[in-house]
Amino acid sequence: MRNRKTGYGDCPTGCPVETTLDIIGGKWKGVILYHLLQETKRFNELRRLIPSLTQRMLTLQLRELENDGVVHREVYPVVPPKAEYSFTEFGYTLKSIILQMYEWGKAYEMNINKKENNG
Repeated sequence: MRNRKTGYGDCPTGCPVETTLDIIGGKWKGVILYHLLQETKRFNELRRLIPSLTQRMLTLQLRELENDGVVHREVYPVVPPKAEYSFTEFGYTLKSIILQMYEWGKAYEMNINKKENNG
């Protein structure tokens, strides 16, 4: 696990919400995890699914998720190199959170579109 800064707000040793957001927060991690919920993916499959995500950023985000014990990277000894990414058993416990984030995002977009069309 990465060395994290903790102690914001009323939790001197760090708030569990802060920890969760540190692990899955940011622009890309939630999207990566959403796609991994469907099935194990290879690196280039993720690149195709998230075209605005650069190769470098995808690599960094996957490494962080792997170091945090959320994603498992399976490397196969073939040429060209092949690696597959999937949830760890503990990482899979994020499934309900990721799906709830998806549903909330859909509801938010519908709400915003309704306001724009009425306003």
